[in-house]
Amino acid sequence: MKKDITRYRNIGIFAHVDAGKTTTTERILKLTGKIHKIGEVHDGAATTDFMEQEQERGITIQSAATSCFWKDHQLNIIDTPGHVDFTIEVYRSLKVLDGGVGVFCGSGGVEPQSETNWRYANDSKVARIIYINKLDRTGADFFRVVKQIDQILAAKPLVMVLPIGVEEEFRGVVDLLTRKAWIWDDSGDPMNYKIEDVPADMVDDVETYREQLIELAVEQDDELMEKYLEGEELTIDEIKRCIHKGTCQLAFFPTYCGSSFKNKGVQLVLDAVVDYLPNPIEVAPQPEMDLEGNPTGGLAYVDADKPLRALAFKIMDDRFGSLTFTRIYSGTLSKGDTVLNTATGKTERVSRLVEMHANDREEVDSAQAGDIVAIVGMKNVQTGHTICDPKFPATLEPMVFPEPVISIAVAPKKKGTDEKMGAALSKMVQEDPSFHVETDKESGETILKGMGELHLDIKVDILKRTHGVEVEVGKPQVAYRESITKRLEDSYTHKKQSGGSGQYGKIDYVIEPGEPGSGFQFESKVTGGNVPREYWPAVQKGFEASIVKGPLAGYPCVDLKVTLTDGGYHPVDSSAIAFEVAARAAYRQSLPKAGPQLLEPIMKVDVFTPDDYVGDVIGDLNRRRGMIKSQDAAATGARIKADVPLSEMFGYIGDLRTMTSGRGQFSMEFSHYAPCPANVAEAVIKEAKERQAAA
Repeated sequence: MKKDITRYRNIGIFAHVDAGKTTTTERILKLTGKIHKIGEVHDGAATTDFMEQEQERGITIQSAATSCFWKDHQLNIIDTPGHVDFTIEVYRSLKVLDGGVGVFCGSGGVEPQSETNWRYANDSKVARIIYINKLDRTGADFFRVVKQIDQILAAKPLVMVLPIGVEEEFRGVVDLLTRKAWIWDDSGDPMNYKIEDVPADMVDDVETYREQLIELAVEQDDELMEKYLEGEELTIDEIKRCIHKGTCQLAFFPTYCGSSFKNKGVQLVLDAVVDYLPNPIEVAPQPEMDLEGNPTGGLAYVDADKPLRALAFKIMDDRFGSLTFTRIYSGTLSKGDTVLNTATGKTERVSRLVEMHANDREEVDSAQAGDIVAIVGMKNVQTGHTICDPKFPATLEPMVFPEPVISIAVAPKKKGTDEKMGAALSKMVQEDPSFHVETDKESGETILKGMGELHLDIKVDILKRTHGVEVEVGKPQVAYRESITKRLEDSYTHKKQSGGSGQYGKIDYVIEPGEPGSGFQFESKVTGGNVPREYWPAVQKGFEASIVKGPLAGYPCVDLKVTLTDGGYHPVDSSAIAFEVAARAAYRQSLPKAGPQLLEPIMKVDVFTPDDYVGDVIGDLNRRRGMIKSQDAAATGARIKADVPLSEMFGYIGDLRTMTSGRGQFSMEFSHYAPCPANVAEAVIKEAKERQAAA
């Protein structure tokens, strides 16, 4: 049976920490009849927060995918985390969504992390509606937040409702299109509301805002604009059509308000999801790539009759086994199908398909274009892999994940649990592509690498609780890099004569600094066959194998270019191995002479602080060697943006809370690598040498 895809809405709910995302999702599930008792985040009983860590910390760490129905439409909701260290979760959820609901706090307004998430959603071209929550809070101000959205996010909010009363007086909202007031009682039951006429003291405001709404909306349709300018009254359906079009094209964002906790205002948000957010067919189709990652010009149209194209966007382990959350772009996927994973080139059989409702599941026989389902028990699929029809292979644009910038060493507390820890870590790496695990060759330590302190904290916590492995944790280490500052011409000859044929390879080369971010580049300018062409790759391989350890402290060497200019070979004694050995020795010989320097990761830090503490916060960032980039007045304080070395940011959250009486917040993401000051470099190099000596 073919389903009507136009009645699907794949949406994500995203926002800053504590704006009430998960509570809003809970209310939506309650209203759509999916759950009967409402769980509260602060009681640790929310449906979509089913990991112990989520219930305890009151934050959402993993996105949970949930399906529900509203007005004959199927909503697939993906609840995403708001904390910056889990931005990767937001990013990969956005990849597979068609629309979103951006939740903002009525008193906190636009906070640092909402900006990052908003930027990601802009990059992914996801249509959104805005929901300003917590209007029952002290200090809540709908119009102030609307203004912030316009100024800070440079987004055009299209005000669809006006609040009736504010703070503890908040009773309901006026729907501007229908000119009707929705008023809830205080029973806390979202179904206990009355629809009345607009309160007398709001009539003028309602007319003013309604006019603004229509003027913005009709810009989407020339015919209706003409009709409106000629003074004709437009029907509600005509206006809705314009709003739908403008929302899908990101021309503006329909803006609603309410209090999820008090169950006021959520119905109108659900109506807006159905009325204004795009269905899967209205979203630009995903470009297809060939197996090498080059665009083929083909597009994965949302059509159940086309070949299968699906993207695995999340892997989760639960008590029933491994779940691969998959968004199907085209074709159908049925139980028992054999599918091709283009990343590994291997085929796998789909044994079971389930539709997820947070922590419950419903087995289904098949799913089709537009659906989001979980496949049970896939072996080799990782986040970002494309699953397709083996007869018609193609890859969807793969996801790009940032490199980790912070690492810690861990060791199991109990002897003999190494294997258990290894198995748990390999599961965790599959679930989260921004989390890496390595074994230090010299010391044999297990190193965890992640996006920030909280990210690694949570990983250690998951190890302990979910997998029952207690670990000792070393102090956080920064991922330094090394590079060079001088151009150097040099030569190296590798000669070895032992019984039988010897080894011979001579290379003349130039080593020079590359552009920042260029990595390692190799070029050969040898003419006349002094180094035969077949040996060039061996020279490149020798240098490439060497750059993993820099000359100063053994950190990887980046942004360096090697040009092979000349050399010499022996018809009998030369071989690829001889030239590779020559290149490795040349690296060791030349790099210390090329002005090596240590580079440290610099983080983009965005701090929000109440006005009284601005001086302290800036002074503290300066002490941490921060470069203040900008300072802007926000509604309830100031936003300070700075570039600060990661090594100076350990434990910052505690210091910031102490400094600002618990009211400061910050977000941080990797920006770039920059040279270390001499005194810092000396200390880092000394510590690295001591570590190596101890190992």
